[in-house]
Amino acid sequence: MDRNLALEFVRVTEAAAIAAAKWVGRGDKHAADQAAVDEMRARFNQIEFAGTVVIGEGSKDEAPELYTGEKVGGGNGPEMDLAVDPLEATDSVAHGRYNAISVIVAGAKGSLLGAPDVYMDKIAAGPKAAKVIDIDASVEANIKKVAKALGKDVKDITVIVLERDRHEKLMQEIRDTGARVRTITDGDVAGAIAPSITDSGIDLLMGIGASTEAVLAAAAIKIMGGEIFARFAPKDDKQKTAIEKAGLDLKKIYSAEDLAGGDQLTFTATGVIDGPLARGVKFEGNRIVTHSVVMRASSGTVRYISTDHKVKQ
Repeated sequence: MDRNLALEFVRVTEAAAIAAAKWVGRGDKHAADQAAVDEMRARFNQIEFAGTVVIGEGSKDEAPELYTGEKVGGGNGPEMDLAVDPLEATDSVAHGRYNAISVIVAGAKGSLLGAPDVYMDKIAAGPKAAKVIDIDASVEANIKKVAKALGKDVKDITVIVLERDRHEKLMQEIRDTGARVRTITDGDVAGAIAPSITDSGIDLLMGIGASTEAVLAAAAIKIMGGEIFARFAPKDDKQKTAIEKAGLDLKKIYSAEDLAGGDQLTFTATGVIDGPLARGVKFEGNRIVTHSVVMRASSGTVRYISTDHKVKQ
């Protein structure tokens, strides 16, 4: 992918992150989400490319999200598939908690898994443990293999898990091995990527989260040399029907390459609130400071960008 286009996407996530950050701690996640969506959509449409959202946060009748199937961009230039989350971790923003980002993954047409917004069971590890994780293995077996691959004792392994009632058994199984559990209230894109980030303090992600987040995380994990495996885990008949209607396999285990294929991929994220991927938006008098990360699969580069935005008086 053209590096200039990748930098254009940074401007998109910066704008969405700034819009959402104005709602931090104000208790209105819908307003924060709407603000991020509006900015992301508007900025996309200022770029000359032909983008299609292949996996987003809902269908056309579930506005305000950038819906699956929506066309964005000026219409000229390269055709690209997009996975988007204008504001990942809306609750974190509403309540002023840790970890929220605005994120885009772009790839060549047909490179990203197009799927409805449903649940997937996931396991993710960084480069040193990428080859030892197994979504069908027990919690104990995975933790022991990861510990060996990382040269750590099991008691020094930290597993990140979404704080949900459905994960109570999983968290107890992790603790029973002697490993640590780190819970997050939202944001398993950053959670899944964290094991691939040096010094993040996270060794493994486990648990069930959304399909959009699996695709978004997969691009970054792949570029950084880690691995994620995911399998559809519908929470109800409606989700199961949506998966089957999309022609997808309920039993298939999807790897990072299956979720985000090829080398024409970019991952772009801007922090809204401080998290493992990027620091959050800072409002400082007549300027706004943003922190972003841009990854390109073709070059294998990971760039961290800090930007000062002058506030118009």
